[in-house]
Amino acid sequence: MNKSPGELPAHGVGGAGPTIEASMSAVSWPAIISGAVVAASSSLILVALGSGLGLASVSPWSNSGASVTTFALMTGIWLIIVQWVASGLGGYLTGRLRTKWVGTHTHEVFFRDTAHGFLTWAVATVIGAVMLASAASSVVGGGVRTAATVASGAMQGAGNSAQSGTSQIGAYDVDTLFRSTRLDANASTTDARAETTRILARGLTTGEVPPADRTYLTGLVAARTGISQADAEKRVDDGIAQLKATETKARQAADTARKAASAFSIFTALSMMIGAFIACTASALGGQQRDEHP
Repeated sequence: MNKSPGELPAHGVGGAGPTIEASMSAVSWPAIISGAVVAASSSLILVALGSGLGLASVSPWSNSGASVTTFALMTGIWLIIVQWVASGLGGYLTGRLRTKWVGTHTHEVFFRDTAHGFLTWAVATVIGAVMLASAASSVVGGGVRTAATVASGAMQGAGNSAQSGTSQIGAYDVDTLFRSTRLDANASTTDARAETTRILARGLTTGEVPPADRTYLTGLVAARTGISQADAEKRVDDGIAQLKATETKARQAADTARKAASAFSIFTALSMMIGAFIACTASALGGQQRDEHP
């Protein structure tokens, strides 16, 4: 009895007969590539739409627009929607366009359709990654050229700095060597402010302004402003407290951004897994409808 090219292996009577294999591959690459292109194009359109909606939801003004957490949540939900729609379209199109397998068991047809959907999602993901890599390479290329320009300017600046004999490295340590207990009220205010900036910067780096530095700053403020020692001490303490509060806010903002980036990565991975599942399911559905309506 003749068998179709796609039929499963047959066995002769009374024992195992010769294995009959199909001459055609079980993978329909034209259908996969077509579905992947549709999925990648749909993703591009939806990402562009999501970017516009996201930019419309944020605002540079304080207490206006979506917060970082809300924006990250919206981005994660939109990524899932993008993968759902794009993978569904690409997978369904692959299932409908693939070549019909004649004489193949229903379970095998289901597996092949599911595999075709997964391959469609994988090819679309690779296409998207290549597009992102191309865009990133352009950005990196511009950054390299900018860095080269900055480095050239830095070398010239270093040469000028070496000639003048000045350097910011260790400026705080140098200041401590020339501190005097006899503060002159007529001394340069610019130098006093520069030294104060370096002292406060060191205090923020180490986490605390040493008592010796506090005492020196109190005397420096009292000498320059003419206020009492107690008022100068209070002014120094208030200034240090304000700087610490500002630093704390900056750290909280950085931590919020870190959490948002972490959530974005998790949502990206979750959306990709959902996209793979949707592509497989849609391809199986498309293949089933294709076989039902020859």
